[in-house]
Amino acid sequence: MTHQQPSLSASTLADPGRQVVQLRYILSLVDEIAGRDGGGQDKDAALDEAARIGAAYGHASPIDRRRFDAFAAITATWAAGGVEALLAHEARVQPPRAAAARLAGEIHMALKALTAIL
Repeated sequence: MTHQQPSLSASTLADPGRQVVQLRYILSLVDEIAGRDGGGQDKDAALDEAARIGAAYGHASPIDRRRFDAFAAITATWAAGGVEALLAHEARVQPPRAAAARLAGEIHMALKALTAIL
């Protein structure tokens, strides 16, 4: 009897291009809370970026893939927490523009770091 690793379907693996597009969408929402133009990408640009990230991920070394996956997961976790905090605060008083601007800056830097990994 041989040991075989379980096969992973495409649906169980994170799509790196989709992760970056989702973070860009979160960034545009945070920019809106900050009172800035969301500056979101158009659909064609978002699809193009997702394709570039996906292709780079496919050619990346296993260690770079793991680094990307780990950093993307950490970024998504703190970005979601930040958005929840902004929305909770926004419901009580005026929009927390300074906090949103700071979070937007951090997300922007994280996106740059993610693409630099690949």
